[in-house]
Amino acid sequence: MSVRTESSEPSEAPHRAGFACFVGRPNAGKSTLTNALVGQKVAITANQPQTTRHTVRGIVHRPDAQLILVDTPGLHKPRTLLGERLNDVVRTTWAEVDVIGFCLPANEKLGPGDRFIAKELATIKKTPKIAVVTKTDLVDSKTLAEQLIAIDQLGKELGFEWAQIVPVSAVGDKQVQLLADLIVPMLPKSPPLYPEGDLTDEPEQVMVAELIREAALEGVRDELPHSIAVVVEEMLPREDRPADKPMLDIHANVYIERPSQKGIIIGPKGKRLKEVGIKSRQQIEALLGTPVFLDLHVKVAKDWQRDPKQLRKLGF
Repeated sequence: MSVRTESSEPSEAPHRAGFACFVGRPNAGKSTLTNALVGQKVAITANQPQTTRHTVRGIVHRPDAQLILVDTPGLHKPRTLLGERLNDVVRTTWAEVDVIGFCLPANEKLGPGDRFIAKELATIKKTPKIAVVTKTDLVDSKTLAEQLIAIDQLGKELGFEWAQIVPVSAVGDKQVQLLADLIVPMLPKSPPLYPEGDLTDEPEQVMVAELIREAALEGVRDELPHSIAVVVEEMLPREDRPADKPMLDIHANVYIERPSQKGIIIGPKGKRLKEVGIKSRQQIEALLGTPVFLDLHVKVAKDWQRDPKQLRKLGF
């Protein structure tokens, strides 16, 4: 079992570029890790499990390599049509990447959900698999050591060897760069696949929708995460503005499944929706680098998670 902690010295090596994806149970720290590696917020991170729906790619630019991170939704036992589609997205992604990082939180013992994913991983023979032990800032060294041994055993039980086992804390920025150093040699030799400066290939509209969705999820009771979808209807530069003071008008709809959920999102006297608007507007302005006027509406799309036509309309 090799657990890496020291940093590797850079040598004159050919440029590499390729794709890695992080998998794991919902809320295992995948999006936070993607953001820490890229150094800017690209995947949404919310305290509710199961919030990433799109394959958000974060792009890490280094002198020796370009690492493109694909953030898949958490794999879980599906209960709805949407759940099944999300799982299909995960498996398709695994088949197309160069490295798979399996995120396992240091502060939670291995459970059935982890075994379910590890079994799936065991069927993917050629792709190197790294066990990334996340949230190490939340445990003492004894608990961490026990977790590392348990993860090593899990691979052995299922008949495969981890390419690496790496403890990280994305929040404390511990060993995050080391993780990138270990992934890079596993990527194919290749010139950069994206222009310098690109941090993600998600269209801006999708990222804006995700930021609004994240703000809408914050502080909402647990039953809502799956029930919120956001569609940005249009993003237009305001016409009568001077060139040095541009403003972007963004019109977006927040969709929920039942009329009873409307009050939860809007809040008493519209207070919550207003907070969602203020919070997401700040994030959007930081992302796009321009002042924004955000127009938000809450609409009911009845049982959209189970309706193929609605799913298509909402971009799934």
